Amino acid sequence: MKKFLMTLLATTTLLLSACSTQTAYVKSQTGKLTLEDSQTFFLFGVGQEETVNAVKVCGSEEKIAKVESELTGKNILLGIVTLGIYTPRTARVYCQ
Repeated sequence: MKKFLMTLLATTTLLLSACSTQTAYVKSQTGKLTLEDSQTFFLFGVGQEETVNAVKVCGSEEKIAKVESELTGKNILLGIVTLGIYTPRTARVYCQ
Protein backbone atom coordinates (compact mmCIF):
# COMPACT_ATOMS: atom_id res chain seq x y z
CA MET A 1 0.00 0.00 0.00
CA LYS A 2 2.83 2.37 0.86
CA LYS A 3 4.55 1.73 -2.50
CA PHE A 4 1.28 2.35 -4.32
CA LEU A 5 0.73 5.70 -2.60
CA MET A 6 4.32 6.79 -3.27
CA THR A 7 4.00 5.83 -6.94
CA LEU A 8 0.70 7.68 -7.21
CA LEU A 9 2.19 10.78 -5.58
CA ALA A 10 5.27 10.69 -7.83
CA THR A 11 3.15 10.23 -10.97
CA THR A 12 0.82 13.06 -10.01
CA THR A 13 3.76 15.36 -9.29
CA LEU A 14 5.35 14.57 -12.65
CA LEU A 15 2.11 15.12 -14.55
CA LEU A 16 1.41 18.44 -12.87
CA SER A 17 4.94 19.68 -13.40
CA ALA A 18 5.11 18.63 -17.05
CA CYS A 19 3.86 21.90 -18.49
CA SER A 20 4.29 22.66 -22.15
CA THR A 21 4.77 26.13 -23.64
CA GLN A 22 5.15 27.09 -27.29
CA THR A 23 6.42 30.65 -27.83
CA ALA A 24 6.74 32.54 -31.11
CA TYR A 25 8.95 35.63 -30.82
CA VAL A 26 7.82 38.15 -33.42
CA LYS A 27 9.68 41.37 -32.53
CA SER A 28 11.29 40.80 -29.13
CA GLN A 29 11.48 38.44 -26.18
CA THR A 30 9.79 40.91 -23.85
CA GLY A 31 6.53 42.79 -24.00
CA LYS A 32 3.44 43.69 -22.04
CA LEU A 33 0.90 40.92 -21.53
CA THR A 34 -2.13 42.20 -23.42
CA LEU A 35 -4.33 39.11 -23.76
CA GLU A 36 -4.56 35.90 -21.72
CA ASP A 37 -7.29 33.55 -22.90
CA SER A 38 -8.29 30.05 -21.85
CA GLN A 39 -9.13 28.05 -24.96
CA THR A 40 -11.45 25.05 -24.83
CA PHE A 41 -10.60 21.75 -26.49
CA PHE A 42 -12.39 18.41 -26.32
CA LEU A 43 -11.05 14.85 -26.62
CA PHE A 44 -7.44 15.93 -26.00
CA GLY A 45 -7.77 18.58 -28.74
CA VAL A 46 -7.20 16.07 -31.53
CA GLY A 47 -7.93 17.70 -34.88
CA GLN A 48 -9.02 21.00 -33.31
CA GLU A 49 -7.56 24.47 -33.51
CA GLU A 50 -8.18 27.89 -32.01
CA THR A 51 -7.05 31.19 -33.50
CA VAL A 52 -6.09 34.44 -31.80
CA ASN A 53 -5.71 37.50 -34.03
CA ALA A 54 -2.60 39.12 -32.53
CA VAL A 55 -2.73 42.03 -35.00
CA LYS A 56 -6.21 42.92 -33.75
CA VAL A 57 -5.11 42.57 -30.10
CA CYS A 58 -1.98 44.73 -30.47
CA GLY A 59 -3.33 47.21 -33.01
CA SER A 60 -0.76 46.52 -35.73
CA GLU A 61 1.71 43.87 -36.82
CA GLU A 62 4.68 46.01 -35.74
CA LYS A 63 3.48 46.07 -32.12
CA ILE A 64 3.40 42.27 -31.63
CA ALA A 65 6.25 41.16 -29.33
CA LYS A 66 5.45 37.45 -28.90
CA VAL A 67 2.61 34.92 -28.68
CA GLU A 68 2.41 31.86 -26.43
CA SER A 69 0.33 28.74 -26.07
CA GLU A 70 0.69 26.92 -22.75
CA LEU A 71 -0.57 23.71 -21.25
CA THR A 72 -0.37 24.44 -17.50
CA GLY A 73 -0.54 22.05 -14.57
CA LYS A 74 -4.13 23.13 -13.93
CA ASN A 75 -5.02 22.39 -17.56
CA ILE A 76 -3.40 18.95 -17.34
CA LEU A 77 -5.28 18.21 -14.11
CA LEU A 78 -8.61 19.17 -15.72
CA GLY A 79 -7.78 16.89 -18.65
CA ILE A 80 -6.99 14.01 -16.30
CA VAL A 81 -10.10 14.51 -14.16
CA THR A 82 -12.35 14.59 -17.26
CA LEU A 83 -10.47 11.70 -18.90
CA GLY A 84 -9.47 13.99 -21.79
CA ILE A 85 -13.00 15.04 -22.63
CA TYR A 86 -12.20 18.66 -21.68
CA THR A 87 -8.59 19.80 -22.19
CA PRO A 88 -8.07 23.58 -21.97
CA ARG A 89 -4.96 25.52 -23.05
CA THR A 90 -3.90 29.05 -22.22
CA ALA A 91 -3.08 31.52 -25.02
CA ARG A 92 -1.18 34.76 -24.41
CA VAL A 93 -0.35 37.74 -26.63
CA TYR A 94 2.38 40.22 -25.65
CA CYS A 95 2.53 43.65 -27.29
CA GLN A 96 5.27 46.28 -27.33
